Amino acid sequence: MAGGGGSCLFSGFRILGLYCNHVPHVLRYHRKHREFYLVTSVGKCLHTYNVNRLGIVAVSNSLQDDITCLAADRMLTFAAAGSLVYAFAKNKEVVMCYRGHKHEVRLLLPFGDQLISADGSGLVIVWDVHRGDVYVELNFDPTTFDVSAMMHPSTYLNKVLLGSSQGALQLWNLKTSKLLYTFAGWSAGVTVLQQSPAVDVVGVGMATGRIIIHNIRVDETLMSFMQDWGPITSLAFRTDGPPTLAAGSPQGHVALWDLERQQLAAQLRHAHKTAVNASFLHNEPLLITSAGDNAIKVWILDQEGGGARLLRNRQGHSAPPTTICHHGNDGKNILSAGQDGTLQSFSTVHERFHKNLGHGSISKKKEQKKKKGLSYEELRLPAITAFSCATARQSDWDGIVACHRGRLATTTWNYQRCTMGAHHLRPPGSGSNAVAAAVDITSCGNFAIVGSSCGRVDIYNLQSGFHRGCYGDEHKAHRGAVRGVATDALNQLTFTTASDCLLKFWRFKTRKQEDQIKLSAAPATMKLHRDSGMLAVALDDFTLLIVDVETKRVVRKFAGHHGNTNDMTFSPDGRWLITAGMDCTIRTWDLPSGSLVDCFLISMTPVGVSMSPTGDFLATSHVDSLGICLWTNKSLCGPVGLRPLPADYQPEAETLPGGGALEAEQEVTEEEEGPDEAYSSAEQLGAELVTLSQLPESRWKHLLCLDTIKRRNKAVTPPVSGASAPFFLPTVPGLTPRFSLPQDETQSKVLSCSLPSQRSKFSCALEAGLDAGSFAVPVELLKSFGPSAVSVELAGLSPEGGGASSLFLAFIRMIDSMLASGRDFDLAHAYLSLFLKLHLRSLAQDAVAMEALVGLSSRLEAGWAELRASFNQSLCLLTYAKSALL
Repeated sequence: MAGGGGSCLFSGFRILGLYCNHVPHVLRYHRKHREFYLVTSVGKCLHTYNVNRLGIVAVSNSLQDDITCLAADRMLTFAAAGSLVYAFAKNKEVVMCYRGHKHEVRLLLPFGDQLISADGSGLVIVWDVHRGDVYVELNFDPTTFDVSAMMHPSTYLNKVLLGSSQGALQLWNLKTSKLLYTFAGWSAGVTVLQQSPAVDVVGVGMATGRIIIHNIRVDETLMSFMQDWGPITSLAFRTDGPPTLAAGSPQGHVALWDLERQQLAAQLRHAHKTAVNASFLHNEPLLITSAGDNAIKVWILDQEGGGARLLRNRQGHSAPPTTICHHGNDGKNILSAGQDGTLQSFSTVHERFHKNLGHGSISKKKEQKKKKGLSYEELRLPAITAFSCATARQSDWDGIVACHRGRLATTTWNYQRCTMGAHHLRPPGSGSNAVAAAVDITSCGNFAIVGSSCGRVDIYNLQSGFHRGCYGDEHKAHRGAVRGVATDALNQLTFTTASDCLLKFWRFKTRKQEDQIKLSAAPATMKLHRDSGMLAVALDDFTLLIVDVETKRVVRKFAGHHGNTNDMTFSPDGRWLITAGMDCTIRTWDLPSGSLVDCFLISMTPVGVSMSPTGDFLATSHVDSLGICLWTNKSLCGPVGLRPLPADYQPEAETLPGGGALEAEQEVTEEEEGPDEAYSSAEQLGAELVTLSQLPESRWKHLLCLDTIKRRNKAVTPPVSGASAPFFLPTVPGLTPRFSLPQDETQSKVLSCSLPSQRSKFSCALEAGLDAGSFAVPVELLKSFGPSAVSVELAGLSPEGGGASSLFLAFIRMIDSMLASGRDFDLAHAYLSLFLKLHLRSLAQDAVAMEALVGLSSRLEAGWAELRASFNQSLCLLTYAKSALL
């Protein structure tokens, strides 16, 4: 039976702990933000980080193939994947695809409005960036001149310098497509070409480890250096003062050369584990390095003698993680042990909460004794094969216990201090050939149960690190290698399983065997859900057994995997068992119904799986993948129809997070550094909603209490006039300070009461709005007035105050229009209340105004009825939610 559409339960979200790979990074300076950005490649995607904090700011869309090289100019980021070259805008969207190469593109170089690309067949194409047309094509014979490096010399118009793996250099004029000059080289392949701060001077890195500082105008070598670490992988010139050259090597070392003294200034030993890509920030003493070990580091050159120290870094696993587990009950942190030997914690909230617990090492006493005779690698412990963590007592002592490859002793780790613990747990009197294989920490956090390949199961006290006993007679719990250990939630029972096909139940305190179950095949791994008491055992015959620890019986048996089960995890409620197998499938089994409810296929074999304690994310680790994949649980976002899947169900492939291909290609539409589109909020969202004015409450809330406020603020003693100021400018009363205009002395200061032109600006605007049918102007005038000014304006609407009866009708119409539009809801009610308080007697004698007030009253009642219904519905919903939580 054919499957349908991948997983119906999980959806790819993102990848944690993936920062960069072997592709050299590029630096960009954003003029608007005034900040440097670092662009790295992580397979098929681009990651963009700000250099100040090394925080990720953008993740690009995925390409169809892995990215082979990067380049960037002021507006766009260019990436080559296979034989295609893509242009990214805003570090995310692909806006142009350049097609013309038939072989894999190896080099990219932005060149003004052009882009230069070179592939492995010797074809060099100059593209028009915006139109995507081919500007110039150059063909080279790889047997005589294999292009291995490109550079545009500063101030050299339309010219590019090409380096070859044969050692020769050529200077070309791209506008005329002519070869201008050929440099003989230094009998070694050119790996890097880098422009120096000095005009005409370039740095040339060789495959033999030699560095040449050459003047290309006169074809003269100024100085040369030699490194013993293999080919030069990158060159970077410091531009903020001291003449320093940083050179990377394949072994992970960085050399800092003093160009003035022509000698080695400092070394950064073991800066990375693989070939280093280095670059200096312009006019800053900061060196950025990245490598294929999944690490980005920022070094500051402030040490004496030109040395550098690590300023900040982002570092994940340099080898694929094998074992993962959620740490804590909030589901925000994931512990991961990788083949590189490190134990790290990744946060699902933000990258600044990531932790690196470091690499395990031998005991400090032994290290102090043999440090002189042991190398850097010999002091390190092998990779972690299994670990267990508990948060109950992690503030008091170590809360993580780990087993290492090929070692019997287990190590403790402290999560809060981010270091390896003080204890090495080793059973007394054991053979040297035994290896610790399984470990579990009790729910109380006081004890650790460790199973070994010789059949021993030992118990240790985590506070002191002392051995507290072992299970079984003659110090043997099983006759075969222990494959899994677990303890229940109350420390009553201990469960062990081994290659002798037995699942044994032990009393935790007395360490006496209580019962056992004979398995049909040797177990591969075991997982206990403490809250429900369900124990899952994966067997070597690809079947799964679910054991109820209370009845000590097998209650469920699942078959469906076509390979060994690498890891298992339970959902927080214990309803689902999620398994990851060697057949590249992740299956979800429903325990109550005893059926398979979800299954999807992925491109890389999963080796680790962990479900969040909150049930929102599923974390998986994969072969040949340095990151941890997060999958969202769709059942938390909406209803998911789960149905039992048949035994012959064929799963469909599900795309890994961040691994999707592009659906369409677009054209260049805008510049990246263009002005950001400012969001403008709508004046009104809907006719059934109301919008407040957003004015301070002091502007409208106390309009009905102005008389009381004035009476309380009245001075007890009469004011005393002070000394007259020598000079002052008269101002107009109001919220906005304005100077009054000088009066004409010839004009009479006695105003004629018969002049109708003495009405206020608000009254005139009100009359004009009544005639035009729009009251936007008088509303804005009232909003600009203070409380006292509003009271004066409304008092002046009556005939006794200099107004007219028509102004009553105009004001009522204005309030009606405000309520009809739904805007300024609070101001409309405040102004109407003050208006009725001032002119209620006059309004009762005006028939036209009373008719308008009756219509306004019906609108007020209808509006409040809708709001009251919405308030009551929200309050009922809130009360129900609170009662459900209680």
